Amino acid sequence: MTTVQDMTHETHASDVVRKTDGASVAELLRRRPELVSLLLLVVICVAVAVINPAFLHPSSLIDMGRASVVTGLFALGVFTVLAAGGIDVSFPAIAALAMYGVSKLVLDVFPDLPMALIVLACVATGTMLGALNGLLVHGLRVPALIVTIGTQYMFRGILLVFIGTVWLMEMPAQMIAFGKWSLVDIQASSGVTVSLPVYFLVFPLAALLTWFIFNRTLMGRAIFACGGKADVAERLGYNLRVVHLFAFAYAGALAGLAGVIQASANRMANPYDFTGVEIGVIAAVVLGGARITGGTGSVLGTVFGVLLVTVVNNVLVLVGIPSTWQRVVVGAFILLAAGFFVLRDRKAAR
Repeated sequence: MTTVQDMTHETHASDVVRKTDGASVAELLRRRPELVSLLLLVVICVAVAVINPAFLHPSSLIDMGRASVVTGLFALGVFTVLAAGGIDVSFPAIAALAMYGVSKLVLDVFPDLPMALIVLACVATGTMLGALNGLLVHGLRVPALIVTIGTQYMFRGILLVFIGTVWLMEMPAQMIAFGKWSLVDIQASSGVTVSLPVYFLVFPLAALLTWFIFNRTLMGRAIFACGGKADVAERLGYNLRVVHLFAFAYAGALAGLAGVIQASANRMANPYDFTGVEIGVIAAVVLGGARITGGTGSVLGTVFGVLLVTVVNNVLVLVGIPSTWQRVVVGAFILLAAGFFVLRDRKAAR
């Protein structure tokens, strides 16, 4: 026979279990903020699929997969710089300069250059421009945001003044072939064949490489250490110059790679390409759990953030919301993420 005292003990036990469960969930979200982005992504996908089942059609998923590649490469580079304690807004200009400059060089001078060397040339160009950012940030001891704002205008100016201002509508044949190279072909309900291009694999491969750098190399540890407390990291023996040089050069390399993929996919090169993409890319990284102040974040969170921004930018039309609301929705998500991180840090401090 159950007594009042037994019932009281059971009630207290259930309260303890509920409090423990709540605390464990809160602790999990505090340690793994990328789970918040994953949860938002799942909720949005389920809601859109209910409103418009066409969202789950393979052709729609392929379109979003293709759209995530360039943003994803940019975001991995931005995450690397953020983790090191800086912020880079010059990557769109680096991508445009590498893409347009190399494309024009191939058209005018080396029309038979193999595609592998074209990609390598764009990556090398991006690496050098990114390394210049790193040298300036370390040498001038100026915030990276100020430096990269300056180099953004400088790189874009060099492109427009010395290389060209007209759209390249006839791209090299090898770049067109690379853009058309298909991994999977799906026929949409409208009868149009939608292809998942081979270049889609570049994003997950770059994510794996970035994960390896951050989780299996000393450079990854050094980047997080310098991003957390640069003065402490320097006293511990980390070379800040090497860290800054690597982080910005790596971001530049990914920007150059994104540029050649964009040109190959669109079969044209526009010197004004990538203008204004900085906010969306930085939003993806922040939504993935990285702090603007540096020292935190994860590659998996960055991937979730990219997918979240890509889905938002592509599904608004499917549910009948004008595309002009994209920035409003992404901005709201950024504010929600910022609020979550502030509350998380306050609880951690207590």
